[in-house]
Amino acid sequence: MKMRSILMLFVLAYTFLMSGRICSQTSSLQVAPRWSKEKAKEWQDNLPWLRGADFIPSTAVNQLEMWQKETFDPETIDRELGWAEDIGFNCVRVYLHHVAWEFDKKGFVERMNKYLDIAHKHGIYTIFVFMDDCWNPTYKRGKQPEPKPGVHNSGWIRDPGDLLFVDPETRPLLKEYVQDIIRAFKDDKRIVLWDLYNEPGNSGYREKSLPLLRDVFIWAREVNPSQPLTAGIWSRTPAFKKLNEFQLANSDIITYHNYSDEKDHQNEITELKKQGRPLVCTEYMARTRNSRFENIMPLLKKEHVGAINWGLVSGKTNTIYEWGHKVPDGSGPKVWFHDIFRKDGTPYDPKEIELIKEFTGKK
Repeated sequence: MKMRSILMLFVLAYTFLMSGRICSQTSSLQVAPRWSKEKAKEWQDNLPWLRGADFIPSTAVNQLEMWQKETFDPETIDRELGWAEDIGFNCVRVYLHHVAWEFDKKGFVERMNKYLDIAHKHGIYTIFVFMDDCWNPTYKRGKQPEPKPGVHNSGWIRDPGDLLFVDPETRPLLKEYVQDIIRAFKDDKRIVLWDLYNEPGNSGYREKSLPLLRDVFIWAREVNPSQPLTAGIWSRTPAFKKLNEFQLANSDIITYHNYSDEKDHQNEITELKKQGRPLVCTEYMARTRNSRFENIMPLLKKEHVGAINWGLVSGKTNTIYEWGHKVPDGSGPKVWFHDIFRKDGTPYDPKEIELIKEFTGKK
């Protein structure tokens, strides 16, 4: 009996030590305390079902063209967000770029505020995105390149891209940028979520992006905004395991991208719901890959997952064309990859519009 008691004490002690080790390993991924699950749920409970699109005005080829003083286009933003409002969208995801801020800090914040006024007028919340590892690695201020005919996102630019690895002054500049913007809008109810890093590790960077990913969460936590922080899961391959673990351990709200069919998408939702936090899909809808409004939007609404599809209006980003499929003469593809409206406001597919309205309550 005594031997059994000693053995039991040993087992309990071992279990305690191992559980502490597991907790320690989990918490070591966290760079600062994040929201509790209860606070995250309260955030969700105080909002409608979020649905909308990744948005850039049709007159901009990239983030710099959207935000630089010379090409900021509030008239187009107003018109196109009006079309979003008309189909029942209440949220858009918008990319920023540090160069637009670096050379005109006060003006950049003023333009963000002007944009937010327009979006709010249309009943639309905004998710702002800071860092981005997608598409072109270098860039410069001023006039942006014209889009290449038939090439998906030919002018889109990373932030900070390769600059991070060649200029030691980039990191402190990025810290100032992130904290300046979040401080300016830390209690702004027009902003529903800060998306700190789009697709970290993309473009072959992989774990080279992990230090910046850590830093941007630290910088944002130091400001402590009233809005939640996130960085979305986008690849489930083993090469991104460490990045994914960090993103899941530090995001207040779990966000992700999925361009696959409803079966794969359901599997991802089921897996991510194990985190016990609200979910927002911040990129979906690639028609030629069977991620469509008719099979994905009903799933997201049923699961109460935020539904943000890529693209609102076809424009200079050329996202009606599929990744890696060039159409040199610029003729329109038979099936659009992304986007909902043409530049004149007519829909790509009127039946799609009716379906969207049905699920947003606008019908």
